[in-house]
Amino acid sequence: MPSRSPLDPLATEAARAAAPALAALAPAEVATLLRDLAGVLHEHTDELVALAEEETRLGDTRLRGEVLRTRVQLEMFAGIAEEGAHFDVMIDPADDDALPAPRPDVRRMLVPLGPVAVFTASNFPFAFSVLGGDTASALTAGCPVVVKAHEGHPRLTERTAALAAEVLPPGALSVVHGREAGRALVTDPVIQAVGFTGSTTGGRALFDLASARPDPIPFYGELGSLNPVVVTPHALASRGPALVSDYIASVTRSQGQLCTKPGLLFLPEHHDLDELLRAAVTQTSPAPMLGPWIAEAYRTTLDELTTHPAVRQIAPAPTGTHRTERPADGLPAALLTVRAHDLRAHPELLRECFGPASTVVTYASTEDLLTTLRELPGSLTAAVHGRQDTDGELSREIWSALRAGRLIWNDWPTGVAVTRAMHHGGPWPATTNPLHTSVGGTAVARWLRPVAYQNMPETLLPYPLRTSNPWRVPQRTGA
Repeated sequence: MPSRSPLDPLATEAARAAAPALAALAPAEVATLLRDLAGVLHEHTDELVALAEEETRLGDTRLRGEVLRTRVQLEMFAGIAEEGAHFDVMIDPADDDALPAPRPDVRRMLVPLGPVAVFTASNFPFAFSVLGGDTASALTAGCPVVVKAHEGHPRLTERTAALAAEVLPPGALSVVHGREAGRALVTDPVIQAVGFTGSTTGGRALFDLASARPDPIPFYGELGSLNPVVVTPHALASRGPALVSDYIASVTRSQGQLCTKPGLLFLPEHHDLDELLRAAVTQTSPAPMLGPWIAEAYRTTLDELTTHPAVRQIAPAPTGTHRTERPADGLPAALLTVRAHDLRAHPELLRECFGPASTVVTYASTEDLLTTLRELPGSLTAAVHGRQDTDGELSREIWSALRAGRLIWNDWPTGVAVTRAMHHGGPWPATTNPLHTSVGGTAVARWLRPVAYQNMPETLLPYPLRTSNPWRVPQRTGA
């Protein structure tokens, strides 16, 4: 007898059944659903934050801010749905005089892929979870969502999904639990795309599963990122001490458990900031981590980095001598340093350390800096701290050397604004597809595909392509 699948088929079958009706909703109807979801979060904020604090220990202030961010994100996608520009309608009327030959009537738009899977993140139990950006953008596209719950906050996931069910049509959103169920979800023939936020190892394994299906599907994974930050000699001279405090604040924000944490800080050699850096790190207080599995991975990675002969510690790292501590109770921040040419010689040092740790990379010259930057893996972000009056040409060279989805001037990468223009993505290993984003207005494009309709009668066309345009969506018409 074949073994029973770890995935409850009711979840994917409900999504399959819901797909046609969800795809047929008018833009105003989709917008209403998204705004109602934002209202549910607002109404139940106290209850959900208390539950999230029990499971994640991220703190009341941080969690309330994240609920607000998630509500704002839902409202943003409601506006996008209402406008209808995400259909990307193009109309080329028939033209008997077109060259090189008469042209038929061709009308193109983006249509929903169908049911999609969303894997929630441990470090954002609201914004990258049941009603986070992946779900909000998928619903905007007209796709039902099957959520793979993170084991770090299962009760919060279930409660949020139950509240969402009071608003959404049946089958539009469902939840599954467990790693085996997650793997089965990726290979289920009903699922047409996957959104994932998590580790490089876990994401790559699921990406390979999605690619190896008889019908390969898109896998939009946000994975690991080093997020290099470069300080020019002029910026160091004019505001070095201020940069130290801002840097450590960015590294230790949310106990370093952010995909946008600055993992590498490039400083000129002889920067004379070691004492300031050490003092700033030692003044930070350890905070609870999301779970023992993250704390253990943090310490294991640091053990391997700090014992490398090319690495020196600026501030002590929580290495193997701290194994008697309760890992989830919080571990101290750590700061390492390595010379740029040693980093090039030892690419094994180019790895994300998820937690409150970062590495200062010292460079001897502009060429030393640029050569090293060219060898860095892709990142979500890259930042330059410089002076506009003196560092314009150098900054352009730095941007050309780096591969990142968001370029930042005189600011820090932690904190991702919820705006339509935001791009939260980047070349591998930052993501599995650098063309797309998991934050921002264009995140909806992941869940759509183009279809062209040729010589189609008006009554057989989807509403967005009709000449009468009953949904009043933007239409681009050819000459």
